[in-house]
Amino acid sequence: MTSFWTGERVRLRGVEPDDWPAFMRFAEDEERHGDLLRPPRSAEAFRLWAKEQASAGTDGDSFRMVIEAVDTGEAVGAVGSNHADPSAGRFEYGVTMGAGQRRKGYASEAVVMLLRFMFAERRYHKCEARVFAHNEASLTLHRRLGFVEEGRLRDHVFFAGRHHDVVLMGILANEFAGRHPMGEGFSRPGSPSGPV
Repeated sequence: MTSFWTGERVRLRGVEPDDWPAFMRFAEDEERHGDLLRPPRSAEAFRLWAKEQASAGTDGDSFRMVIEAVDTGEAVGAVGSNHADPSAGRFEYGVTMGAGQRRKGYASEAVVMLLRFMFAERRYHKCEARVFAHNEASLTLHRRLGFVEEGRLRDHVFFAGRHHDVVLMGILANEFAGRHPMGEGFSRPGSPSGPV
């Protein structure tokens, strides 16, 4: 049996100290694509951050993983869960991909792995994502994965000289299971034979 965290295209793994150049590239790519605008950070700041991430434990069900291409071993992106609320049964997640690694299927496979874990193993009921309204590629990815638009926060964030809308996307565990087989050893969330 192969690892749960290894798919056809990607492997998800923890952040290692040597991943700092990849995260520095991801930050530069986000700025170039108009996703975020932050003050520049030094290489040393990225080194320290990666070292801290590599030695930090998980914060409940909030964590970050590197998306590594199976064929090259290269860090091509990152995915993680955040704002996990076990009592409400929901969590948010985020994904970022390096500019040259988009539209290769890496993000969708990584997201499906993460959601499969959170729904089937951790038994969450709902996943939420916040997507900038101008990021049509991300909106398309989420719709293709089965997320539905639940609302829009108008002029919610300010960067690059103007306000931007944020689209709230969501998917329920049973909607996810209907579109993405849970794989061997997993049943549909909420079924009597599901994980205990």
